[in-house]
Amino acid sequence: MSRRVGIIAWAPIGAAVAVLAWAGFAPITLPTHEELFEIPNGTYARRMKGDQVEILPSQIRLTLGLNDVLLLRNLDDVPQVFGPTIMMPGQSLRLPFEKASRYDFACTAHASGQMTILVEEEPVMPWSKIHWRFREWWENRTR
Repeated sequence: MSRRVGIIAWAPIGAAVAVLAWAGFAPITLPTHEELFEIPNGTYARRMKGDQVEILPSQIRLTLGLNDVLLLRNLDDVPQVFGPTIMMPGQSLRLPFEKASRYDFACTAHASGQMTILVEEEPVMPWSKIHWRFREWWENRTR
């Protein structure tokens, strides 16, 4: 094999190693710590017509130090209940998390009436950063 062919053959592997190195060692930065979800206007009316539409995901994943604040906005024209809080039309609820755990809430914006928040530790090790970046890309590729 000539030297030129060898370089061309190894280029994709070198590129893959470079991407993995970046994903594992580069700091993860997000524009804000808030993860915003909005309850659209007309949600209650659609439910009353029998539409079982899922407005919000049944499970929301947050990461300490990155996106550890849940921000819910009620754009509907009726109050919505999230946990012990009643959000009036136009109101927002900002809920910061400081401990990694699973949190279950009652939520009237869901057809099931339940919402789970999974709060995870900040990824600090290279493999955990790679895993976090890949999962974020995978889960958000259709947003």
